Amino acid sequence: MSAVLSQPSSTQPDVTARLASQKQLQVVTNKIHATSNIDEIMLELSAEICILFNADRLTIYSLAEDKQSIVSKLKTGLNSFKDLKLPVAEHSIAGYVALSRKMVNIRDVYDDTELKSINPNLRFLQEVDKRTGYRTKQMLVAPIMDVQAQELVGVIQLINNKAGMPFGHITEEGVAELAQTLAIAFKQRQRPQAVRTKYAFLISDAVLSAGEYELAARQARKKALDIEQILIEEFQVRIPALGQALSKFFGVPYEPFKPERIKPLDLLKNLKREYVEQNQWLPIDDAKEGLVVLCLDPERIRSSRIAANVFPKAKIVYRVTTQKEFRETVNQFYGAESVDTGDIGDILSGLDDESGEVVDSMTADEVSAAADNELVKLVNKVIIDAYNQGATDIHIEPYPGKAKTEIRFRKDGALGPYIEVPASYRNAIVARIKIMCDLDISEKRKPQDGKIKFRKFGPLDIELRVATIPTQGGVEDIVMRVLAAGEPIPLEKLGLTKLNEQNLKKTVEKPYGLFFVCGPTGSGKTTTLHSVLKYLNTPDTKIWTAEDPVEITQKGLRQVQVNKKAGLDFAAVMRAFLRADPDIIMVGEMRDKETTSTGIEASLTGHLVFATLHTNSAPESIIRLLDMGMDPFNFADALLGILAQRLARRLCSCKQPYTPEPVEVKSLLNEYCEELQNTETFKRDPKAAMEGVYKDWLKNYGNERGQLTLYKTVGCDKCGGNGFKGRCGLH
Repeated sequence: MSAVLSQPSSTQPDVTARLASQKQLQVVTNKIHATSNIDEIMLELSAEICILFNADRLTIYSLAEDKQSIVSKLKTGLNSFKDLKLPVAEHSIAGYVALSRKMVNIRDVYDDTELKSINPNLRFLQEVDKRTGYRTKQMLVAPIMDVQAQELVGVIQLINNKAGMPFGHITEEGVAELAQTLAIAFKQRQRPQAVRTKYAFLISDAVLSAGEYELAARQARKKALDIEQILIEEFQVRIPALGQALSKFFGVPYEPFKPERIKPLDLLKNLKREYVEQNQWLPIDDAKEGLVVLCLDPERIRSSRIAANVFPKAKIVYRVTTQKEFRETVNQFYGAESVDTGDIGDILSGLDDESGEVVDSMTADEVSAAADNELVKLVNKVIIDAYNQGATDIHIEPYPGKAKTEIRFRKDGALGPYIEVPASYRNAIVARIKIMCDLDISEKRKPQDGKIKFRKFGPLDIELRVATIPTQGGVEDIVMRVLAAGEPIPLEKLGLTKLNEQNLKKTVEKPYGLFFVCGPTGSGKTTTLHSVLKYLNTPDTKIWTAEDPVEITQKGLRQVQVNKKAGLDFAAVMRAFLRADPDIIMVGEMRDKETTSTGIEASLTGHLVFATLHTNSAPESIIRLLDMGMDPFNFADALLGILAQRLARRLCSCKQPYTPEPVEVKSLLNEYCEELQNTETFKRDPKAAMEGVYKDWLKNYGNERGQLTLYKTVGCDKCGGNGFKGRCGLH
C-alpha cells in the first residue's frame, strides 16, 4: 500500500496523496462493517492498519466486563498469547486515555517531562520493553467511544512511527475515524455471552482474546485435534486456567489431577476401563458430601443418570476436569495401557468379596486365595507401579477389623499414599508376598526377611528386599525395598563441591589404606562408592566387592553377593578376598568386629579398602569403630578418610527465584556458622568471621547485583504439585 496517513504536523500532504489515503482507510472500515466476526477480521486487518498509519505496532483494547480495566483484543509484535490487562487509571498511557477519553500524541514515552505535561501521574510501563528488548518511542492513543451513549468501548494504540518522527495530525484524524468505526462494530456485535463454548470464560478471564480463541478453534478443525490440545501446546494456556473455565461453564468445582490420590478400589470394582473411557466419568472418592464423580461433561452425566444407575443409593456430587487430567486419572487408577498386568477394575472384579468377612487366622483357603490369578495380578501391579513411579520402598500397612489396608510408596525420600485395599484381601496379599520370597506363611508372630526375584513373576528384571513385621491386632506389616539394577554415576556428577571433589580424588588415588562413606540408610553410600570404583576401574586393577545386595554392576569388577543363609557373610567374603590377589576391595558394610579387623589388616598389607558405615557424621564413625574394639594405632595408620553423606530433596524445574530479605540471610548465616563457633577465627572475631563467610557466599553464588538468589517451591505436573523432583547429595 503506497499511501500512508502519517505526516509531520508541519507538512501538508498533496491532494492526491490525501485522497489515496482516505480511500485506503475507507477500504479498511468497509471490511470492518461487512464482517460478522470483528475479532477475526481485526487479526487479518492488523497489518493493513499498521501500513496505513506507517506504525510499527498496533494494540486495540476493549473495556472489560468490570468496567474498571481494559484488555487487549489485538496486539502485534509481541510473541505472547497472554493478554495485556490495564486498569482504567492514570498510571499507564492507555489507561489514562480510557479514563480521560481524550486522544494523546506523544513524541517520546520515556520523556517524563512530556508525560507530566499531560498528567502529573502519567507514566510509561517500561517492563514490556525491558523484557523484550524493544524500544518504544512515539505513541498515538485514542479512545474508542460509543458516541450516542457517550460510553467507552475500548482504546486504539499506535506505537512507533516508522519515519522516526511524531505521528502527524492527518494520522490523528484517520485514527479518530477508525475508532468511530470500531466503536460501531463492537457495539453491534456485543452479546451478553458470545458463542457459549466450554472455554468461553478464557476470554472474559483475559487468558485469551476472542480472536486468539477463534484462531485456536480454526487450527483444531484444520488439524482434526481437540481444541484443548491446541490451547495447551500452541497457545501455552495452563491446565489450571482451562479447568477454571470449565468450572465456571458447568457450575461445578474443578478437580485437578493429583498423583498422590488414593485409588478407591471398592468404587472401581465393577467398572471396566473401556466403560469409563467411553462414558467419560469416574468415581474418585466416597466423601462426606457424597460420592465424588469426576467427568468431562457434568450436565450430560447428570441428565442421563448414568452414574446414578451404577450407584443408586449414593448421593452424587460432580467434579469437572480437563481431558488431559481425566486420562491421567484413568491411567493412575487402571494403569498405563502398555503394562500387561491387567486393570485394577478387572483385577478386583475377579476377586471374590461377596461375604466381606475378614478372617485373621491363616487358613488353607487363604493360601489358595494367595495363588488366585487376580490377586497375583494385583500384587504384580503394585510392584510395577512402584518401579515406574521411581519409588524406593513399598509399605503395606494392614489394620485390624474391617479397616482397609493402606499401601504407600516412598518417592524422593517422602512417603505418599498409593491405594487402599479392602480388609478382606489383607491376609491373602501378605500370604502372596511371602510365597514370592519363600517365607513361612504360617509364621505371623516373628519378623521375617526375604528377597523377591521379580523376573520370575513379572516383566521387570528387579529384586525386592522384603521385611515382615507383626503389628498390633494380629496383622503383619510388609516393607519392600526396590533394588533396581543400575549403572554407576560418574564421580563428577555426584554433586560434590570442587574442594571436596579434589580432596576425594587425591585420597582415593593412594595405593593402600581404608576409606569410609557414612550416612543413614538410603543416603546413597553405595552409589558414591561405585562412583569412586568407576573412577579407579582400569584394566591393570583387580577390584573385588562384597555387597548385599548387588544393586549396581559395572564391567571390570568382580562382585560377590552375600548370602547369610549359606554362611557367606561379609567377614567370610573378606577373608576369601585376601587370598584372591586384590588391588581394591569394597565391602558393602562393616557392621561387626571381624569384618572391620579384616579390612584394617587388608589396608595395612598394601590394599585399598572401601566400606560404608551407618553413622551420622565422620567423627562419629571413628568413635563407632573404636567402640568395636579396633586397635587405635593400626586404625590410625590405615585410615585415609571418611566422607559423610546425606540426600536432600531437589527442587523441581518449576522453582521460582527470589531475593531473600536480610532477616532470612542472617538466619541462614547463623545456622551455617553454628558448627564453626569453636574455630580460632570465630573465637577471635565472630562478627568479622561471619562477614567473611557471607562475602564468600556472594563471591561463589551471588548475582551481578551483589545479591544472593534463593528459590522456592511452586509445583507443576512433573513434580505432582509438591515442588520437589529427585534428590541431590550433601557431603
